[in-house]
Amino acid sequence: MKITITGSLGKISKPLAEILIKNANDVTIISNDPKKAKEIESLGAKAAIGSVADIRFLTQAFQGADAAYTMVPPNWKVPDYRKYIAQIGENYLQAIQASGVKRVVNLSSIGAHLSGGTGPIAGLYDVEQILNTLDNVDIKYLRPGLFYVNFFFDIGTIRKIGVMGNNYSGKTKLLMTHPRDIAAAAAQELQGSFKGKSHRYVVSDERDVAEVARILGTSIGNPELPWVQFSDDDTFAGMKAAGMSEAIAKVYVEMGRAIDSEILFEDFHRQEKFDWGSTKLTDFANEFAAVYKSLK
Repeated sequence: MKITITGSLGKISKPLAEILIKNANDVTIISNDPKKAKEIESLGAKAAIGSVADIRFLTQAFQGADAAYTMVPPNWKVPDYRKYIAQIGENYLQAIQASGVKRVVNLSSIGAHLSGGTGPIAGLYDVEQILNTLDNVDIKYLRPGLFYVNFFFDIGTIRKIGVMGNNYSGKTKLLMTHPRDIAAAAAQELQGSFKGKSHRYVVSDERDVAEVARILGTSIGNPELPWVQFSDDDTFAGMKAAGMSEAIAKVYVEMGRAIDSEILFEDFHRQEKFDWGSTKLTDFANEFAAVYKSLK
């Protein structure tokens, strides 16, 4: 199969490409960084260098593909994050229509069943709605849980004040996953035979937040590492101090409130049956410890 994937050599797209190439697929990887071209080619893929903001380029990159993997690259410089995400969704809509791609696996998120109140995830709701208007195109929306790797952002707080924290409670139960589990699911769907438009949750573990802190703390020699629920104001101030714009910080504070209420996870829990991903939090703890030690 000829498969075009977006996301450059990111945490999902690179392992996805490796799986697809190993299975003898003809893979093109879209990246906006010309410096990535050699590494892309060294994997055995073709490099398409350009931006997902460029509809003509996207159309050319999708041309002749049997399937495409689409995702919205993060951009914390935009003044309106939801509008930005929706615009990339519109670009994909036009490129898919113009190129004739008939099978799409789109990276969405847990919580994308909700139209608002979820921070950046509301933009991914918009993308699902936009792509749903495509006729005669089969689309699978991957809705992964929260990424384990985002706990790397807590390392600075751990070193500075000896806690993990955010604006949600330690009693909150999180649904989480690893990028490689998402890559495995995307590869399965791209090479599969699904029809119509549907979603698939990708979740590898469920833990309450205090337990997350204990497991990750144990991995770095601090089994009593506490989780602290910060106020929205303190969380907002911390994000701004870390370099986020006011607009983006507000969006992520809203997502924290949605996590605290657990509304993000309600649709997942309606399922009668689910196949869990293979990478558990205890597996990720080894990666966390390695990164923690490397950042001394």
